[in-house]
Formats: sequence, structure tokens, C-alpha cells
Amino acid sequence: MLERDYISPGRSAALGENGMAATSHPLATTTAIDVLRAGGNAMDAALAAVAVQCVVEPAMTGIGGDCFAIVAPAGKAPIAFNGSGRSPKAASAPALRDQGMTQIAARSAHAVTIPGAVDAWCQLSEAYGSMGLDRLLQPAIDLAENGYRVTGRVALDWARYQSTVATDADAAACYLPGGKPPRTGEKFVHKQLAESLRRIARAGRAGFYEGPVAEEIVTKLKAMGGPHALEDFADYRGDFVEPISARFRGHDVLECPPNGQGLAALVMLRILDGFDLSDSAVSEADRVHLLAEASNAAYTMRDLLIADPATMRVPVQDILSDRFIGDLRGKIALDRVQPPAIWTDAVHRDTVYISVVDKDGNVVSLINSIFNAFGSGILAPQSGVLLQNRGSGFSLIQGHPNELAGGKRPLHTIIPALVMKDGKPLMPFGVMGGQFQAVGHTHFLSHMFDRGFDPQRANEAPRSFAFNGTLTMEAGFGDAVRADLVRRGHSVAWAEDPIGGCQAIYIDHQRGLLIGGSDHRKDGLALGY
Repeated sequence: MLERDYISPGRSAALGENGMAATSHPLATTTAIDVLRAGGNAMDAALAAVAVQCVVEPAMTGIGGDCFAIVAPAGKAPIAFNGSGRSPKAASAPALRDQGMTQIAARSAHAVTIPGAVDAWCQLSEAYGSMGLDRLLQPAIDLAENGYRVTGRVALDWARYQSTVATDADAAACYLPGGKPPRTGEKFVHKQLAESLRRIARAGRAGFYEGPVAEEIVTKLKAMGGPHALEDFADYRGDFVEPISARFRGHDVLECPPNGQGLAALVMLRILDGFDLSDSAVSEADRVHLLAEASNAAYTMRDLLIADPATMRVPVQDILSDRFIGDLRGKIALDRVQPPAIWTDAVHRDTVYISVVDKDGNVVSLINSIFNAFGSGILAPQSGVLLQNRGSGFSLIQGHPNELAGGKRPLHTIIPALVMKDGKPLMPFGVMGGQFQAVGHTHFLSHMFDRGFDPQRANEAPRSFAFNGTLTMEAGFGDAVRADLVRRGHSVAWAEDPIGGCQAIYIDHQRGLLIGGSDHRKDGLALGY
């Protein structure tokens, strides 16, 4: 890995030997390290950290959202967990079409799927944890009960997306104290959320999917016209599933299978594995252009084909086949742009991601989300549960693989990942940022394996995102690169907001060393010990 430039802004990669955690919030990272130091394993640390983030990053995640994970227990094969929520059993696309709907409104009760995160935590803890949730949730409970200081990026997002919670009187009363979002450094307290976390700590999944919490959520959603029932909550279960994988630069990259968009990341990686993207072979503009073209191809496939696996019509192995990938790769030219994929459905934005490796070699790659910033904006006030709006990702087009139906999972963007090398876990990593996540995986891995960057430097590289006919670029690329891309036919815009956020831990097996990175676009950090 190349040495960094110590004159330019940036930070060194984190180093550790006995364990490491990388998250987007300092309180989550230090919580994970505390758990590891106290004898907990990687799963314990990840769950304690994500619970903290559900308190201190309310625009990004919460217990009213979903969770995916890839787990590599020491010496065992990796396994994935799909903790994405299903639509209520009474949900019906024809019924919504009869009401004149062509799309599910992001802030409506119809956008709320059954939250999968708490069930995921319970199942993952039981299968791979060494400490109970009654202990692991205590740091989050304490922060919700006694308050926490709002960090800079959290305050920025809170202010930027305050209109979402302003539309629900209960959410506004909670998240806009005194009628405004808290500023950086102000203390925020959420006692109702603390009590719900206590219920989960005492009773496990029953503390959320049965009793007062579920009853309050269903009552509120029904009052808003939702088809939700207590049975939908009581019956919900997430699933352990086999990861899917593809080769890139001699590594095996593992993703969760559909309904997640990890398949799109693998398609991009397979396409770009046929190009030399080293610094000696391509210019910066070439690299951005090839990523954009691979993104357009993969996202066209994603939007047409990826859905709940029960309704997908084309098998994953066919999509990743040499013939399919070769056909996509063959359409890419270095000097011109292919017609862009145009997205007409809901925009997928926000989440948190956590990497943890412990002293025994257990590896966890975990992601938790409420979809848009502040999710649906619908709050169950007595339980403090802010509800996700993943259901707005369903299609209402008749016959579409992702068409809304009862008990179905929508196309999902949150995707934890794991790189393997010679049968060993090499790097848990993930990229936040909704639609960008699959592109972010590809961008990050290319900078590591094509350019020799460490995880921190690969995080800090300027990002681009070709989506919906526009190539959005961070200003770090400069005017010359932008002009080159415009000449090739790209419609280029400078990014108004930072693109995505990433955490990763690279495992140097030969030296017994952990090397971590956490994105400067968020408040977090990687720490090892």
C-alpha cells in the first residue's frame, strides 16, 4: 500500500492488532472498542455500535429500519443475513392503482414496511454473539435516556432534512425541539426510544414485534390509511442466506443476494475486471468514464431484474455469467457515452455501516437503514420509533418483478460486503449513500486493488456517480477532468453534497495487522487496539 501525502489534508489509516472497529460516528466506534476490550466478540461489538447509531444518527438509521450483514466466523464459511422488512400481508398494488397512484409516496403509511432491524439483531446475537442484548444495548439506552452531543455531520443532515419530520406532528415535537433542529454540540435526549430499547434488552424481539411497541405502530399506521396488522409484526422473520460473489483482480467479493443491489456491484466489478485501471494505463478521466459506463449498464440491469428473489425471473448466475458480462462490457467505448439509464422511482439515500474484526479473527460487515433521511417521517411517539419508508421502493407497474404485493420485500440498496482472498476474509467494507452504494463498492475496490491505496486513502479519493443521465463529480477531480468528460458526451455537474460514506478494515494476515479506514465525509473513525 502506498504512503499518503502528509502535506495534503487527510488522515492516516488506523492500525490495530487485537481488534478494530470502523463506523461513521465516534460514539459507535468507541462503544465497539469498549465491547471488544471487555471480552466481547466482533458480533457483540457490531450490535452495540449499531444500537448506538440508531440513537445518535436519527436521520440515517433507527430501530424502525432494516439490517443486512455478512458474517465470517473464524475458520468458517461466510454467511449473509437478510433483515429487510416485508410489506403488510394486505398490501395490494391493484388497490393503490385503483386510487390513482402511480408511485408510493415516500411519507405515506403505504411506504412503511415491517422493520427488520431488531429481529436481525436478535438472530445475529443468538447465532454469533457471546454477550446478550441486555448488556449490549446499555450504551445506546444510556445515550437516549441521558442525552448525547450532536456532531457536525449529524447536525448538517438534521437541518437539511428537517422538512421530513416537520410533516408529522409527533415527529416534529420530538426531532425539532423548540421548532428547530439541534445545532452542532447541543444535547439531544430521547427517553421514549430509551424505554423501547429497554424492552428489547429485556424481552428480545418480543419487546418490539409484540406488545405496546407494535400495537402503537400499527394503530398509528392504520389511522393514516395503512394496511398494517399486528400479525405482520408478530410473523416477521429475517433470513440467513448464502452470499453471492464475483472475482475482481484475483479477489472474491461477497455481497448479499437479491433483494439487495449487491448484484449490481458485482456486475460492475466483473465488467471493469476486463479493463486495466492502473495509473500507468488510464487517465483520471478514463477511470471516471469507465466507472460511469459500467454503472449505467449495471443499473439498467438492476432496475429491470432485481426484486424479491421469489419473483426474480433471471437467475443470479445467469446475470454474472461470462456471456452476459461480456455483452455488457463489449458495448463500452472509451471515447463516448452510452445512452444513460433513467430512474423514475424513489431515490434511495441514507444509512449507516459498521466493520468489526476481533482478536480471534471473527469478521462482521453490517449495515442498518431507515431509507430516506428520517425515513417516512412517521413517528410512533410513545415508543420513539421512527419508521422507515422502504415500501416506496416498490413499483406499481403491473407485472414488474418489483411490483408491490402482500408479504413481499422491495428492491433494497443497503449492501454490506466482504472481500476474500485464498479462502480467507481479507476486508469487510461498506459504502453508505443509497443509490450510490453499488458504485461506491466498485470505486473503493478499484482504488485499493488498481492503485494500491490503503482503506483510508481509498475512502478519501474524490468520487463520481453517473445516475439518471447526470455524471455528478466531487470538486477534487478539477476542471480539466470535467472538460475531458464533457467532450465524451457526459452531462457533468459538480456535487453539492459529499457523495457517500465508507468504512473498511483490511486484514494483513502475513503481519497480523488490521488496517482501517473511515470516511472523512462523516463524523466517524476507525480505531484499533
